[in-house]
Amino acid sequence: MEWATVKPAAFDYAAPTSLAEALTLLGDPDRDATVLAGGQSLLPMLNMRLARPELVVDIGRIPNLAGIEEREGALVFGAMTTKAAVESSALVLRQQPLLHAATKLVGHPQIRSRGTVGGSMAQADPAAEYPAVAVATGGWMRAVGADGERTIPAADFFVTCLTTGLAPGELLVEVGIPALSAGTGWSFTELSRRHGDFAMAGVAVTVRLDRAGCFEESRIVVFGVGDIPTRMSAAEELLRGERPEPSLYRRAADAVRDAFDAPMSDIHASAEYRLHLAGVLAERGIADAVARAHPGEEGPNR
Repeated sequence: MEWATVKPAAFDYAAPTSLAEALTLLGDPDRDATVLAGGQSLLPMLNMRLARPELVVDIGRIPNLAGIEEREGALVFGAMTTKAAVESSALVLRQQPLLHAATKLVGHPQIRSRGTVGGSMAQADPAAEYPAVAVATGGWMRAVGADGERTIPAADFFVTCLTTGLAPGELLVEVGIPALSAGTGWSFTELSRRHGDFAMAGVAVTVRLDRAGCFEESRIVVFGVGDIPTRMSAAEELLRGERPEPSLYRRAADAVRDAFDAPMSDIHASAEYRLHLAGVLAERGIADAVARAHPGEEGPNR
């Protein structure tokens, strides 16, 4: 009997204790280096030899890369902040309930205790929850490299499957997720084969209603269907200025299905099934977000 490989190819390991040291290691043009944060995605990829770096740079010993703070209308997360810390944060629950709801759907408690905010963003898995939240809220990433630092909008950060806008030698150090503004309704829904599995499809929704109760603004982001979390611009435009009602939600769901030319297909779900799920979840998500939206309310709605 032939057994699959379950241990990584040989690599060197480094655990820098400063950001400068980490950037020096990552910036070496003669070595293929990768970053180890929480390890919940990288380690399985190493074991299956889907990743074969020459050097693994563990950033877990660098100070000041974890924490949650409120800054200029956004919640700012150090890249090494664990998802368990996000889940237990009263600040996140109060200011960004969409992110809190998404966090509770990530894997299992053991995974959330090790997995990090920055690691999820940098991994850019099409079925991951955090990238979808970043796109739905207009989030941003702060990266540091040999040439200095820069801020990358979430809409530009996710390039394709497992590929981001980080340049070679750059390190993601902060993630910004804007707080939900007053009166904003939200919903985060997904469907997986088993609890804790990656989603076959998922939808993040935020809506604002005007004083007449019509759609003033909406953001609908589908993940797990295409290569990156994708805003459904046509569906959002269809809602604008309209009064919420089930028939409108069904039309928006059709617009979501029409937005994908080449949905993903694998052993977990066919392209056709993923499209079906995207529409169903979008329809439900819009309705749930509307139920939470109240014009003039003084804070985000739970």
